Amino acid sequence: MTFTIQPLQSNQPGVDFGVSVSDLDLEKITDDEFKQLEEAVYTHQVVVVHNQGHVCPKTQYNITKRFEPEVDTYGHGAQHRAEQSVIARDLSPLPEVPQVQLLGHGTVRDYQGIKERKLTHPNHRVFHQTHLTDEQEAEGKTRFYRWHMDAALYKLNPPKVTTLFGVKNPEPRRQTLLYDDGTDDTLDVQLGTTAFISGQKAFEILPPDMKDLAFRTKVKYAAHPYLWMSKARARSTGLGMVCEGKELSHEELPPIDEDAIKIYPMLWKNPVTKKIHLQVHPAAVEDLIIDGKPIGDLKKVRDLLYQFQRPSIAPANVYAHEWQDGDFVLFHNRGVLHSVVGTLKDTDTRIFQQCNMASADDPIPVTEEDFAPYRTENFTAIKV
Repeated sequence: MTFTIQPLQSNQPGVDFGVSVSDLDLEKITDDEFKQLEEAVYTHQVVVVHNQGHVCPKTQYNITKRFEPEVDTYGHGAQHRAEQSVIARDLSPLPEVPQVQLLGHGTVRDYQGIKERKLTHPNHRVFHQTHLTDEQEAEGKTRFYRWHMDAALYKLNPPKVTTLFGVKNPEPRRQTLLYDDGTDDTLDVQLGTTAFISGQKAFEILPPDMKDLAFRTKVKYAAHPYLWMSKARARSTGLGMVCEGKELSHEELPPIDEDAIKIYPMLWKNPVTKKIHLQVHPAAVEDLIIDGKPIGDLKKVRDLLYQFQRPSIAPANVYAHEWQDGDFVLFHNRGVLHSVVGTLKDTDTRIFQQCNMASADDPIPVTEEDFAPYRTENFTAIKV
């Protein structure tokens, strides 16, 4: 039996990705159905399977692992457990299936082997340089928390696919997301939404000279990136960091294995559609290497990355998923960026499970042949 795929409903004119499924039971998925599901994830980037409240953690793990059968390591390895890491406070491994992480908001008791755990929904106040006022939050204002892909970006390759399982969601209410970056950009969102943008769209909306520069650029990620950035603070859009000299020095970090430092092309190729995606985790970048030469100036690096990526998070291009209990979302982690959103109250409860596996494979680079259709004679190559 095959299942039915329908486009996701979005009011944003730039959202041309994502599908939903209402007639699939992931506990009983067949090999043929998984093949169809796998192709849908790589083709449409985000797949929402509704009505999966009965799915157990072992099933979430098994489905996620089928996208990466050679590796059994959680996507961040053990880095998320380092006490100072910016992701340590957000994730808790389930005792019986440690590749599945518990996250959410509120106190959870007797849940999947966890006797009691207080969960905290990420709030921009612990990560952004500037904050909304108490009055703004009381009025229902919020921000993107951190635009990212799920990846250790040190020692381990980024997962191909992440699964998110919305077990329990807070009572629905609307919030107004503020960009607070000198524009008037806002977005109407459901409380606790997860926001997605397409890396393919991020590439395609660039002007020709920026496309060319992206093709010529490699991205060098920091060693132990989530410790490295632990004292730094993010922009108000959640897209990358502000330069204040707060990054940890090499002497303040654990021992560094130079061979474990990750350097990837800025552009990655989709394994199914062969489309080009601009795929960068902006908060974790230490340098950009253009035509083989490092920039070597973190502020210049971050300003240039913002120039590359800010158009892609414009309201028109953001899909903000409106969670229902039992939604099981699979997304192409090498094809989209996503962000936690929302300011939850102490009385709100949210229970989520997340799973991904570090990959045995590097991202697929974009070749000269792949890029050839985007070349044009009517532009001047940018020199940095």
